[in-house]
Amino acid sequence: MGQIEWAMWANEQALAAGLILVTGGIVAVAGQFKGWYFAVYSIAAGILVCLLEYPRSKRKKGSTMERCGQKYMTAVVKLFGPLTRNYYIRAILHAALAVPAGFLLSTILGTVCLGIASGIYLLAAVRGEEWRPIEQKPRERPQVGGTMKQPPSNPPPRPPADARKKQPAEVGG
Repeated sequence: MGQIEWAMWANEQALAAGLILVTGGIVAVAGQFKGWYFAVYSIAAGILVCLLEYPRSKRKKGSTMERCGQKYMTAVVKLFGPLTRNYYIRAILHAALAVPAGFLLSTILGTVCLGIASGIYLLAAVRGEEWRPIEQKPRERPQVGGTMKQPPSNPPPRPPADARKKQPAEVGG
């Protein structure tokens, strides 16, 4: 079995946690819950987590499927440098963002998911993983003369002369 890249799991978990936080916050604000200010916080924290976690990291081995429109968010995440690349910082950030959202029942599931993602990021950081952007390789255009290496030396196979003469006669009859 190959080496597990924990950061990939943490990324998916944190993205789902952000969406759950936003959903729980919207439910609490729409339902006019008693602690509505925690719900507003959860919406803001969920959006922040989703924006941070949307770009996937490049795998060490193999290929990584890029998300739709990821290149734009990758530029933003790269802009913050070590703050977003280091998984220790992400683990602490997610744990800190999860605490205030835990005071409201509708956002408690997002809090638990974010806490789990924080733990997985901590494990990934201990194992030496870090976020690396997926960069597109420039496509090489084939040269006009370079596509054909050598012309064929043998002619294509043809049926015998008798078979070639009989076919037009059968079609016309």
